[in-house]
Amino acid sequence: MNAQDEIEHLKREVERLQKALGERQQLSAPSLPSLRDNYEFVSDLARFSEGLFTEAAVRKKYHFDESTWESLGKDDALVERIEAEKLQRIRNGSAKREKAQQHIVKGPDILNDIMSDTKASPKHKVDAIKTLDALAANGPGAAPEQDRVVIRIDLTKGGGDVIEFNRSVRPTPSDAKLIEHDSSTPGLPGFAI
Repeated sequence: MNAQDEIEHLKREVERLQKALGERQQLSAPSLPSLRDNYEFVSDLARFSEGLFTEAAVRKKYHFDESTWESLGKDDALVERIEAEKLQRIRNGSAKREKAQQHIVKGPDILNDIMSDTKASPKHKVDAIKTLDALAANGPGAAPEQDRVVIRIDLTKGGGDVIEFNRSVRPTPSDAKLIEHDSSTPGLPGFAI
């Protein structure tokens, strides 16, 4: 066998191996019965039907070709599960919440447009600035107020003081302190908080 024949033989062998490898790498579409029982898949299709996911995103995530995508729409059992999931998402509020989350992220851009608009009234600009500042806040001022316990002991009838304990529900190490009273005060032994 001469060198030219050897090269041709190797080219044909490489082509055959590439074809075999390409056939093995193609993902087989999952069967419809297994997809019907896949909660994440059914939820994703419910989100798709609500407009929260695009067709391209769903097809990319699950590696669907055109024929598989078409067969999904023809499966009545799958469609029933998707409709049931949509109803459940409406009832538990997740459909509304997710749709609102997608829309609210447009808010800062709209507020910026108002704030930057030279024709907008100063009041609208100030309101937009305040709202943007509130959206951007992530420090202690933005933290929700914590539940607190307030204990007030009024000892003024016996000539004593008013003692008040104002602490968060969750004790901190600084809350573990001993409060001592004069043991000569009748009816008031020392106590610890």
